[in-house]
Amino acid sequence: MASIRRVSTLKLRLPFDHGAPPPLFAGKPRTTLDSGLVRIELDNGLIGWGEAYAPDPEALVSFVRSRIEPLLLGLDPQDEKIVAALDRSLHNMGRSGLVAHAISGVDIALWDLRGKLQGLPVYALLGGARRTFIPAYASLLQYYGDIDRVKRNVGNSLEAGYGQVKLHERSVAATAAAREVMGADVPLMLDTNCAWTADEVQREVAAYEPLDLHWIEEPIWPPEDLSTLARLRESTRIPLAAGENASSRFELAEMARRQLVDYLQPSALKAGGITALWQLSQQCAGTPVQLAPQSAFFGPGFLATLHVLAAQAQPVAVERLFCSLGHVPYADSIPFVRGGFQLNDRPGLGADPEPELLASAFVSA
Repeated sequence: MASIRRVSTLKLRLPFDHGAPPPLFAGKPRTTLDSGLVRIELDNGLIGWGEAYAPDPEALVSFVRSRIEPLLLGLDPQDEKIVAALDRSLHNMGRSGLVAHAISGVDIALWDLRGKLQGLPVYALLGGARRTFIPAYASLLQYYGDIDRVKRNVGNSLEAGYGQVKLHERSVAATAAAREVMGADVPLMLDTNCAWTADEVQREVAAYEPLDLHWIEEPIWPPEDLSTLARLRESTRIPLAAGENASSRFELAEMARRQLVDYLQPSALKAGGITALWQLSQQCAGTPVQLAPQSAFFGPGFLATLHVLAAQAQPVAVERLFCSLGHVPYADSIPFVRGGFQLNDRPGLGADPEPELLASAFVSA
């Protein structure tokens, strides 16, 4: 029986260009897309890869090294109770944020290992693929209401082959400009990044109703104000999407149970990895709520999301940030073709981070 010999995290910082000056992230210009590559090595030399959300990569690396690795050494990676035990052991250190992000990366790496050990792709471990081609929507970063940039980049995304587009704007004019470029038949989503308080949101959302949005995403501040979300669900004709900023998978499960959204959006990198996404997908099955995970990242977490979408009953498109990167992970092994991503039948997630990426300046210990 193989056991866990080493757990570590590499900092992944991918330079990007989204066709505009750097957007703000936590009040500062953002020039790289950051995450943590969680690496679990077994005593037989096999390696599994996961990915964790990392707004502070140094903190993530330190936490995995000092708190998580000691708890995992010597364990059987095929023990499906590992992540639940890890969550329980670390609960006094936080129920969300850094702790949840790190556990998410570990969960993804363990699924990758289980697939490799059994010689099966992760989607087979989830019951089998209902589809292996996953269409994608172009998720445009924020242009702060700049109409010309919105029009240009919406047009560029359509020319690149995307059949759906999402904006990150808070302007009716910018959204209308996107609709003008796209025409009436292309699905258009709008992520407002928690724009409006309870006394604003119904009035603000109503202004977008003539634009035939596929959904409006994260319209409420603070995001955990579920009572306001429930009232908005009853008052608007626009489908609602939320979940990326949920404080835990239990809040996500409550959103699904109460059917507060049309599209539930957990992040594999934040909410608990593949295990959490699959549990939520099963909960949504047969209800009006569709699991449509947030996936604004490019490493193993993106592959994990693809495997869940391949196996779940309801087909949905996967989110793909529309920008150029210093390196495009999996560009050859799981490429973007015909407006989506074609999964292969290789064991685990289907691909490892490329050696040239791991050796580049974009990855560091």
